[in-house]
Amino acid sequence: MSTTWFVVVMLALLVLFAGGVRLPVARAGWRRRLSRGALVVGAAGLVLLANVALYRHDTHFDVTRSHAFTPSPEAQRVMGSLSTDVDLTYFYQKQNPAGRAAKRMVEIMGRTHPRLHVRTVDPDQQPGLASRYGVRVYNVAVLEADGRRIEVVGTEDRDLALGILRLTRREEKTICFAEGHNEYDIENMEYHTHFEGVHTHSHGAEGIGVVLMEKHGMGRLRRALESLGFTAKKVILATAGRVPAECAALVEAGPRTMYSPQESRALAEYLARGGAALLMLDIDFQVEPGLAAVLAKAGVRLGEGAVMDPLDHYFTDEQMVAVTRYAPHPVTRGLSLTFYPGARPLELVPAPTITVSPLFSSSAASYVRPVRGGTKSETARDTPRARVLGVAAEGPWPQSASGKPFRLVVVGDGDFASNSFFPYMSNSDLALGAIAWLIGEERAPTMRPPVEVLPTVVLTNRQVRGIFLVTVLVLPGLAVVAGGMVWWVRRR
Repeated sequence: MSTTWFVVVMLALLVLFAGGVRLPVARAGWRRRLSRGALVVGAAGLVLLANVALYRHDTHFDVTRSHAFTPSPEAQRVMGSLSTDVDLTYFYQKQNPAGRAAKRMVEIMGRTHPRLHVRTVDPDQQPGLASRYGVRVYNVAVLEADGRRIEVVGTEDRDLALGILRLTRREEKTICFAEGHNEYDIENMEYHTHFEGVHTHSHGAEGIGVVLMEKHGMGRLRRALESLGFTAKKVILATAGRVPAECAALVEAGPRTMYSPQESRALAEYLARGGAALLMLDIDFQVEPGLAAVLAKAGVRLGEGAVMDPLDHYFTDEQMVAVTRYAPHPVTRGLSLTFYPGARPLELVPAPTITVSPLFSSSAASYVRPVRGGTKSETARDTPRARVLGVAAEGPWPQSASGKPFRLVVVGDGDFASNSFFPYMSNSDLALGAIAWLIGEERAPTMRPPVEVLPTVVLTNRQVRGIFLVTVLVLPGLAVVAGGMVWWVRRR
């Protein structure tokens, strides 16, 4: 609508200019002076009305290739989804180029989103206002809504959008991480998840005989959840005996020892109450019979062995399965490439009243290789076919008195969400998308929390081969053919 107003105003100005050019000049005397005065007054009035129309229907154009003066699409979605008024006071430093750029950005967001009320302040010129808000540093945004207030330090529109998501969240939700089975630790230094196993450093099947180094795990996932306004908490099912009611979702991140029957019953009771769980179960996790029965009720069976994909894999390791195609589901919305270092296959089993959906699979050329200590009966390469790696299930739990629908996501790998691989490609989007679906926020505006890694381009083996064929064989071959044709024509 604002673009239409802009076009209308510009056409009106062009008509005014053309009329002024073609207007006949009156003869000398009072008529000439009157015509000139009327023309000046009319032009000034039209310009004033045009500015009023543009001010009331603001349109922002950014002709830079990188859209340097436009908020990111994610931030735009967050601002556009506001259902309550938010006051944003940004304290910037005039001498800081990043601060000046952030000032312009928040002013653009305030003009284009009526629910966002923006005020920019130089604390050097208004120290009293900064003191009243308790601001002692530059480039700080104070966000206020419905009596709540938070501060966001930064110059990126993504940081401000994440702050608005935290501010407008109606309730504080707790994401519980299970402990007691050597899972990935969420309280760590957020660096590379390190394994030293029987074949030195490994994330795949050879990593079964490993020592998990301390200070590594899923700190990046925890910090991403906290930046989105969630609370991360550890839960020990063996001692608690049940999943606490405050847990909006339970995350089981790569357990390495077998569950006890009591813990399996606690998980079943939690799902029967309408709970939500994300189970990331690696190839070396031995399934307790009670847990297998719980998963079977939900329509999922854990396979044995490691999936090998000679067609779609990360670099040269067939065990690092890469996925570029996904089944339509809220969890997989907007995903590009994800990869799984050492994944076990999953199977779907009949489950009445429960909707079970495969999320993603390996390529049709993949096969399963037995691992040390595994019980796989099928051979390694005799049946190449697509293997399901991720499953989502929802519905009322069988024989449950509550009748509340549960939600469950099972992935046959836990490494993809660890510090080693969480920031790369769409791995973080998958982990955060699964949690958002579990807690019922799949339709909420999404933001990808910033993770401190360099931008990279990751290709699957199929893509690498395609590029090789085009650049090394096809293009040089075309040049040779063209040269041969030129030679043949000239020799005649």
